[in-house]
Amino acid sequence: MSIPPAGWSGRTDGTGPEHLRWHQAVRALDSTAFPTTAPSPEQAGSASAGGDSDAGGDAHTTALVGFASDEGVRRNHGRVGAAQGPAALRSALSSLAVVDGTGSLADAGDVSVQLGDEDSPGDLEVGQAQLAQRITALLDAHDLTVVLGGGHETTYASYSGLAGSARVGSDTRIGILNLDAHFDLRQAPLPSSGTPFLQAAQDEQSAGRQFSYAVVGISEANNTRILFQTAEQLSVRWLTDEQSQTADLDAVRQFVRGFIAEVDVLYLTIDLDVLPAAVAPGVSAPAGLGVPLEVITACVQEATRSGKLALADVVELNPTLDVDGRTARTAARLIHTIVTRHQS
Repeated sequence: MSIPPAGWSGRTDGTGPEHLRWHQAVRALDSTAFPTTAPSPEQAGSASAGGDSDAGGDAHTTALVGFASDEGVRRNHGRVGAAQGPAALRSALSSLAVVDGTGSLADAGDVSVQLGDEDSPGDLEVGQAQLAQRITALLDAHDLTVVLGGGHETTYASYSGLAGSARVGSDTRIGILNLDAHFDLRQAPLPSSGTPFLQAAQDEQSAGRQFSYAVVGISEANNTRILFQTAEQLSVRWLTDEQSQTADLDAVRQFVRGFIAEVDVLYLTIDLDVLPAAVAPGVSAPAGLGVPLEVITACVQEATRSGKLALADVVELNPTLDVDGRTARTAARLIHTIVTRHQS
C-alpha cells in the first residue's frame, strides 16, 4: 500500500535560507504523478518546495522514501515495531538545519506492508516489489535516494531498486556496505529481515555479476557458524564489532576505502543495532557490545566522499522500544551526514 508523505513539522525561526530546517525544505512528490515525474525547474527554485537555491546553493537532489514494514522482523522472530520507523525518522529529521550541501529534498511517501501471522503471512514480497519499483524511479531522477526503514527486509527492495535502475548495467559492480551486527544471510522458507543479502547474492549470480558485500560490526556471539560459512562461500568481507572500536578507527576507514575502491556504484545500509544499546536502545535486537557512533560516522563519511554512493537506507528503528527518542535522533544525524556530505 502506498501512503503519501506526511509528518514534516517543527520549529520555524524564519523563512530566509539562513533559517531553514528540513521540515521547511522537503517537497512532497505528487503521488498521482509518481514514480515517473521529476521536479520541474520552478519547483527546484521554490523555497516552499525545498528548492536548491534555499537548500545549500547547489544542484544536488535527494529523494526520501519510507518502508513501513514489520513483516520481515516478525518472520525472523524479532520484536515488531519497525513499521513505525519512517514516521519517527521524519519527526527526528524535521528540525535539523538545512546547511551547505543539503541541496533539494523530496519525499516520495511510504510503502506500507500488512503485518501477518504464522497462519497468514503478510504481503512482504508485494511491498518489496513496490518499493523496488519506486526506488528505481527515484534513482533515475535524483542524485541520491535515502530509504527510511522498516526492518532489514528493506534491503532486498533497496538492492532490487538499484539493480533495476539506469545506474547499473551488465558489467556494473554493485557494492553493498552494511553497518550491522548481523550478516543477514540466513536460509529460510520465506524471505525475512534475516535473508536479504542472500537474496541479493542469488540475484547477482543470476545477473552474471560478482556479489560484492562488506560488513562492519559483526557480532561473533550473535551469528552462528553456518552464517560465517555462508559468508566465506560468498567471499563476503567483514570486521567484527571487536575489530571496529574507536582504537581501530584508522583500520576501519582503510577497510571501507579498500572495499569501495573495487566497486562501481555503492549502496550503504545501516542497521541501527550495530550501535551500542546505550546509543540505540530502540531496535529489535540491542547490541551487547556494538560499534561506537564515531566509528559508524567515519564509515558513513567514507561512503559519502567516495563519489559512488547512489543509495542508502537506515533500518530497524523501533520507536516502541526507544528511550527519549535517542535512537531516532542518532539515526537522523546519520541521515543528515549522508545527505549533506554526499558527493556525486
